[in-house]
Amino acid sequence: MIKRKRHLEMLLEKIPPHPGPDPELEQYLTPAPIAAEVLWSARSMGDIEKRRLIDLGCGTGMLGIGAALLGAEHVYCVDIDEEALKVARAMADDLGLENMTFIAADIRSMGQDIPGIEPADTVIQNPPFGSQERAERGADRVFMETALSLGRVIYSFHMAGAEDFVCRYYEKLGGRVTHRMPLRFPIPRTYSFHREEVSTVNVVVLRIESI
Repeated sequence: MIKRKRHLEMLLEKIPPHPGPDPELEQYLTPAPIAAEVLWSARSMGDIEKRRLIDLGCGTGMLGIGAALLGAEHVYCVDIDEEALKVARAMADDLGLENMTFIAADIRSMGQDIPGIEPADTVIQNPPFGSQERAERGADRVFMETALSLGRVIYSFHMAGAEDFVCRYYEKLGGRVTHRMPLRFPIPRTYSFHREEVSTVNVVVLRIESI
């Protein structure tokens, strides 16, 4: 059992980024320190240990693997990209994690009807922000809708400037925001159109309960 947040962070730092990220999917690796901070907080709230958890848009598995390491009963990692899932599976195998299932699915078309998944205790997600010119607008709404249909508790990353809208939208869907965690999210140069080596954006992680 992992007893220190720094130990969790060190393990998560071993997870590689996507080998060929797609700008339309806004594929960025959640930084290990941020993932560890959010997961550690979720654990302290009783939302990870011995819980069934879903990581929507898991990418290479940063959040889902972290939850598995912190004692989740089972973690379902869902992503549209098979290459990202391949990286996540390999990392889970390297860490000896047997409490994980990896599912290739496009929630934009499937919504809550994802084969192999039933409602869980907790959903954690870092959905597309919709901030890139080439990204799909409103993609985060599909994640919000799906998350609330599948989980009792949701942890969701969003651009800080969209917080008021996101809170209202979750309330419209039947959710209640209970906690917020503002963060500075570094995005390394990933795509050819990026001009800076590292760009930092203001992000907020919201904890939402289904009511």
